[in-house]
Amino acid sequence: MAPQRILYNTIVPFLTGSLKLFSRAFPRLRTFFEVRKNLFAELEKHAGNPTDKVPRIWIHAASAGEFEQARPIITRVKKALPDASIFISFQSDSGYTLYRHYADVQAVFYHPVDTKKNAEKTVALIRPDVVMVMRYDFWPNHLSAAKKDGATLILAAAVLQEHSIYFKPFVRQFYQYVFSLFDCIFTVSENDRKRFAETFKRNDALKAGDPRFDQALQRSSNTGNIGPLKKLYAKTTLLVAGSTWEKDESLLLPAYASFAEVLGMILVPHDISPVNIARLEKNLESAGIPFAKFSTLPDDFSADRLLIIDRIGLLAELYDLGTIAYVGGGFGVNVHNTLEAAVYGIPVLFGPNYHNSPEAEELLRIAGATEIHDGVSLLHALKKLLENPEARRAQGAIAGNFVRNHLGASEIVAEKILSTLDGLSM
Repeated sequence: MAPQRILYNTIVPFLTGSLKLFSRAFPRLRTFFEVRKNLFAELEKHAGNPTDKVPRIWIHAASAGEFEQARPIITRVKKALPDASIFISFQSDSGYTLYRHYADVQAVFYHPVDTKKNAEKTVALIRPDVVMVMRYDFWPNHLSAAKKDGATLILAAAVLQEHSIYFKPFVRQFYQYVFSLFDCIFTVSENDRKRFAETFKRNDALKAGDPRFDQALQRSSNTGNIGPLKKLYAKTTLLVAGSTWEKDESLLLPAYASFAEVLGMILVPHDISPVNIARLEKNLESAGIPFAKFSTLPDDFSADRLLIIDRIGLLAELYDLGTIAYVGGGFGVNVHNTLEAAVYGIPVLFGPNYHNSPEAEELLRIAGATEIHDGVSLLHALKKLLENPEARRAQGAIAGNFVRNHLGASEIVAEKILSTLDGLSM
């Protein structure tokens, strides 16, 4: 066994025990252990009979964003195999909380701590025929246990960024082993495929694309939750600002005030906690901007008032109402999901921190999006789009076509799963 794996299997149990001792003093640590307290009992209750002759598929996603990539694959597999038992594990609280009641799956659970003992328990309960990991978040003991049990391991939507830690000398050997466990690796881009081949000797890695394009299109066909708003905004030139942070809002509110006579606005904060919504309300009152909240939408609401969306799960649909989209996060760590807006064929605006988002970079390159640096550039971009409807429609068409030209990754991955399961049944 390589020294990296020995070190890993020494550190993980020791670190887990140590962190558990200090968890009472740190709320996030305490939550981590509390939500996993009865994990195996709950999983056993929902796992069903592993000897039943139905396909069993385990999908792991680090968080909600990674699970979005899995959803169109699940849809395709369930369409072909309605009786398939699908198990979904998450590492994060946000992913689990958002999807704990996801329809048509056997169980949704927190991924156990990656010890050999936990791995054996998990695999014994699920007995997966296929294990699919989305993008990243590899847990070698669980992967190894599943492989020993006969499961086919698939890595989907895989990326290897140029300066990733995976390329560091000591770490590289460890991930050489991790990636060798997978029977099939589907990458997002050709560059990712080349890096898997050149650095980790996975010459069989295949470029499939990003399933998020398929998910964006799939979600765009289902906008039933915003039906009442469609009538309210039917004749409005509308800016939908999604996943906004305080910095985004500090630019958006003055810009909106400048164009309020010709532009409506829906604001969807990234954080909808009562504290953050109260802060936003205070800022709007100070700016003299009339507004309403979605949760308390008055009967006499009209599109000349800014609308705050204080409920999760609506953003991807709300972009359908928009004439222009602003996607937040670009003044923080990274811009949020630009595909959710682009799929509707509308121009997309976002801040300067987008380099961890290949689709945002490409949208800028092909002129389907506009980079915003400050309040002045936001005013200029909005003025240009509002005064020139033809240019606005042309930019939106570029964005929409960009999404449609990158569809198909989900079908490729789903077909691999289905062919694997078909081979097992022969």
